[in-house]
Amino acid sequence: MKSEYSGRLAELARLFLKLGTAAFGGPAAHIAMMEDEIVNRRHWLSRDEFLDFLGATNLIPGPNSTEMAIHIGHRRAGWAGLIVAGSSFILPAFLIVLAISWAYVRFGSMPETAGILYGVKPVVLAIVLQAVWRLARSALKSRLLVITGVAAALAGGLGVNELAVLFGTGVFVALLKSIFSGNLAKAAALAHAFWPQIPAAGIAISFGLWPMFLIFVKIGSILFGSGYLLLVFLRADFIDRLHWLTEGQLLDAIAVGQVTPGPVFTAATFIGFLLSGFPGAVVATAGIFLPAFFFVAVSGPLVPRLRRSPTAGAFLDGVNAASVALMAVVTVQLAGAAFVDYATIGLGIIAAVLLLRYNLNTVWLVLGAIVAGIVIHATGFSQ
Repeated sequence: MKSEYSGRLAELARLFLKLGTAAFGGPAAHIAMMEDEIVNRRHWLSRDEFLDFLGATNLIPGPNSTEMAIHIGHRRAGWAGLIVAGSSFILPAFLIVLAISWAYVRFGSMPETAGILYGVKPVVLAIVLQAVWRLARSALKSRLLVITGVAAALAGGLGVNELAVLFGTGVFVALLKSIFSGNLAKAAALAHAFWPQIPAAGIAISFGLWPMFLIFVKIGSILFGSGYLLLVFLRADFIDRLHWLTEGQLLDAIAVGQVTPGPVFTAATFIGFLLSGFPGAVVATAGIFLPAFFFVAVSGPLVPRLRRSPTAGAFLDGVNAASVALMAVVTVQLAGAAFVDYATIGLGIIAAVLLLRYNLNTVWLVLGAIVAGIVIHATGFSQ
């Protein structure tokens, strides 16, 4: 029995190390690869069971594909499987981003590196724009959600704390749902519960590993929806409040998370290395992924109840609408750091057309941007 259990753990480690190394193309592509391996090839889960887990990941914050790996590991080999599967899926991306981070810090001022980043930044922004467009079509599915999304964008643009925008929008939509359904008692309870919990604005503090760890734990604990919403929280904390990063460095971090396999959340590895070398990379990575393991572990019994609750569903609808709105605001705010001349504007337009019209794989798009950036920079066309 012990030998069979150890064999399951080893099999989970091999599979998710392989998937983590080859998982290009974003969460949807990652999950499609898992479905092929888990359902079609190995028959560890039925398709219905796989879909149940997929639905569960959409009800909790964190990176969906990583949480799918954690769910599968837990089903296959219990608590040890949960840790092995999740860690194995994250590890390849962590090591690759760590190597890129070292090269960035060591050679970041070289013309070749400048050319790479010159081409990648506008394309990454186009990729985020495409994500905003497609997510908006799903998230803004009613007139109420369109109106609340616009209000959330205005609030974000005016500098209102992003947590207040997200949770405030969620509670507002849930409140209206309760009022329209005639449940005034539930509406009053929602309003009372939320009012004292609106987060206060952050206070700038000196850099340290422990404060950085807590910031990444916070981000990993409240980030619903697309991984690109990561931009919103990273910009709010590391640029606006703490001034630990520049906008250019933030775009570089998202670019690295995009061009490497695995979850976009490994942008945290890059940021941690920039701020404090190898210890910073480890601390940042642990901080942003730790909540995913916790939420998967505790959410199982709650998922069916949440799915059946109209109020919880309305709250999540509101959070998703606000998420898309905040992503749109940050895209506009970062445009100045990405579109610095006619060449970068042209790269961004070409990338947007290829994404929206032809659905080109983002990995090939970023690799093309690297080549284009080097060529443009080397020929002096960008001058």
